[in-house]
Amino acid sequence: MFADRLARYCQSLRYRDLPDAVVHEVKRRVLDSLGCALGAWNAPPCLVARRIAKIVEVPHGATLWGMDHKTLPDLATFANGGLVRYFDFNDTYLSKEPAHPSDNIPAIVAVGETAHASGKQVIEAIVLAYEVQCRLCDAAALRSHGWDHVTYGPFSSALGAAKLMKLSHKQTVQAVNLAGVANVALRQTRVGDLSMWKACAFSNAARNGVFAATLAQLGMTGPSPIFEGEKGFMNLVSGPFDLAMLGGETGQASTIGEFKILDTYVKHYPVEYHAQTAVEAALALRNELMQAEGTRAIDHVTDVEIGSYDVAIEIIGRDPEKWKPATRETADHSFPYCVAVALLHGHVTLPSFGPKRLQDPTVRSLMKKIRVVQRPEFVGRYPKTMPTRITVKSGAEKTYMSQVDVPVGHPGNPMSDRDLEAKFSRLAARRLNRSRIERLIEFVWTLDRVKDIGTLMPLLRV
Repeated sequence: MFADRLARYCQSLRYRDLPDAVVHEVKRRVLDSLGCALGAWNAPPCLVARRIAKIVEVPHGATLWGMDHKTLPDLATFANGGLVRYFDFNDTYLSKEPAHPSDNIPAIVAVGETAHASGKQVIEAIVLAYEVQCRLCDAAALRSHGWDHVTYGPFSSALGAAKLMKLSHKQTVQAVNLAGVANVALRQTRVGDLSMWKACAFSNAARNGVFAATLAQLGMTGPSPIFEGEKGFMNLVSGPFDLAMLGGETGQASTIGEFKILDTYVKHYPVEYHAQTAVEAALALRNELMQAEGTRAIDHVTDVEIGSYDVAIEIIGRDPEKWKPATRETADHSFPYCVAVALLHGHVTLPSFGPKRLQDPTVRSLMKKIRVVQRPEFVGRYPKTMPTRITVKSGAEKTYMSQVDVPVGHPGNPMSDRDLEAKFSRLAARRLNRSRIERLIEFVWTLDRVKDIGTLMPLLRV
């Protein structure tokens, strides 16, 4: 049974088996996630989640990031997870099903704090959660059945929590059973005009995963077999699938290439990942167009074609709402909006999705000239590459074209540690002074030497 196999893997994975490159990549993901969280401190859905979590006070519980308040680990997971996810700026994994695997980190830190886990133990649990979520995404697509990708989250977060809580094999199996039976999420979260819930969908899934592990620790059992049963996950949610060998799984040599965290992507722009290449192509095209025809050239553009592939079009280039986004959540999941902003302003940053820019008539006008088409030559290239070709016709009756296949932050075009630190600093500077930012960066780079992850919390205080 898959639940038994996942439980065995949970107990067998050890820090000493992790290659240095994997450990370093975990640190990069922690730094990136904390930056995203600090940047989103006052975001509307995050304020709601924090208010809910503050209702419960637990003296030795998990900390709400940025505050002194401690609460239940599952509530801290929900509040802190919303912070990491809000800007759609944390990491990504693309396969049969997409994912943002760093969404697991708030759950692991919350449980780790209450368990007084060391940095090495936290790193173990993060690698575990990445392995489980990404391998499930490799195994079967969910969105074609109407389910959201966060449905895999309760499994990965429950196992990460079980690792830190040192659950027995039997308890871990029950945590997986409980995580799977009651936490299937609807894909409606990402259809049409997107709501605040987009920021909270995975944090809720992770909250339920932590809750499942807590129930299992106290003796609760769940239905079995949760994956293969007559009314189980495979028959009703995902369809049948097989699970590839996980990184470092028993019987396999522990080589760098086995661990999925190395195949995940850091975001350079605060947009849905399929739009990363589109933004890069649009920025390059803007420079070429202005050099050729002058600084007002964009004002005279008559037609913009975004050439892409089926998955990207389904997610960010199909719904009518993508041409008239009313919310940040819809705008950063909109091909036409992201490309229009890049062409008009020469940058795509967090303020690009503020209320004033959403109503900008020049952006709206340019979006009306944008078409999204599927390019036959891009068939089969995703997810190894994510090609976007933008073609612009100018008022001077000339055609300009730019294509980007692999964006900055992809394993094939990685973001440097220095650039990642700069991204963190820009986001954290909204809440912290330079000295604290430097201390946080140093803390994360030395995470493997941290004795108690709880010592991170004062450094996050806003």
